[in-house]
Amino acid sequence: MDSSEFLEFLAGRSSVRKYSADEISEREIVYMVDCASTAPSAGNLEAWDVVMVRDPERREALSEAAFGQHHVRDAPVLFVVCANYVRSMSRYGERGILYAVQDATIAGTYLLLAAHALQLCSCWVGAFDEEETKNILGLPPHVRPVAIICIGRGKPPAELTGRMPVAEHLHYEEW
Repeated sequence: MDSSEFLEFLAGRSSVRKYSADEISEREIVYMVDCASTAPSAGNLEAWDVVMVRDPERREALSEAAFGQHHVRDAPVLFVVCANYVRSMSRYGERGILYAVQDATIAGTYLLLAAHALQLCSCWVGAFDEEETKNILGLPPHVRPVAIICIGRGKPPAELTGRMPVAEHLHYEEW
């Protein structure tokens, strides 16, 4: 893949909120998590974990925790990407909290792109009640849910969302 193909691949991914009931195979799940595990991490400590959810009742509960976002309930697979503070704090102290969140975010992004490579649809959900999500999933105190990633088969939008011009993001040498 050359650089223009890579940019086209990235630009072709979009958030999808309507899914069919078609199953996601174990092979596809393992592939996505394998891809996530290649993400860079602070000190190579991989301070992230993921909880995969297929159970309809638990997806419903997570949908409610995500303020009623129906695609959380409707996607056949959810990955709740979590920062595991203990792994990075063991080396970096309090700064390790930030590193764990960064590690989880990068791993989640890789997982999203792996889904796109499999021609699956996805949606990153960041709006959810953290405490309720922790309770639903039985997360330990040192683990913070960072994102709920919905995965399924669906139909990407006919028209992709526009993006800001690169010049609006890029600053040279200083702000």
